[in-house]
Amino acid sequence: MTRILVVDDEPQILRALRINLAARHYEVAVVPDGGSALREAADFRPDLVLLDLGLPDIDGVDVIHGLRGWTEVPIIVLSGRVTNDDKVDALDAGADDYVTKPFHIDELLARIRAVARRTAVHETELAHVQVGDHVVDLTNKTVSGGVRLTPTEWHMLELLLRNPGRLISQRRMLTEVWGANHYRETHYLRQYMAQLRKKLERDPARPTHLLTEPGMGYRFSP
Repeated sequence: MTRILVVDDEPQILRALRINLAARHYEVAVVPDGGSALREAADFRPDLVLLDLGLPDIDGVDVIHGLRGWTEVPIIVLSGRVTNDDKVDALDAGADDYVTKPFHIDELLARIRAVARRTAVHETELAHVQVGDHVVDLTNKTVSGGVRLTPTEWHMLELLLRNPGRLISQRRMLTEVWGANHYRETHYLRQYMAQLRKKLERDPARPTHLLTEPGMGYRFSP
């Protein structure tokens, strides 16, 4: 049974999520603050964490940093903070996804399933990834149909395909592909993403796999 730790200082949200998640056969633990979250994560060993940012004792971003010091457990942020800066800070700290309050339970469940699929992906499954009409072999760095990618395109694509469903922030992608000194060069991302879509998407103007989250980053939707 998948274990989910819910961290939120609003009792009604904790109760609603505990009931809804338990009804769908998740094992659920709930805590109201960041200190309790860090302790419970060590004891409960969750498979996924749902984390509010606006906690009464420790900011949620600091909780993410604390968790990332020892675990790669998937983290989905739930927060009423709606600015892109807050979302990007959480993603750069190591969150896997971000859901803005108020949210619909069906949307949250879909995000949970997407993150669960990503963590269940093994290296053998990553050897051949379907993107539109093409099969991408990440091991041998080939694309079916004779499609050729530049080294930079490969680096971007591999980062997305190895994290299916996960929102990759602009800063992370720029840092990993071009280096820490280029974290502001977002026009690089637009240019290379447009090239990837032309090569891999059936309709580059309306992509279904290589998706943009405006002002935040990119996501691969299998």
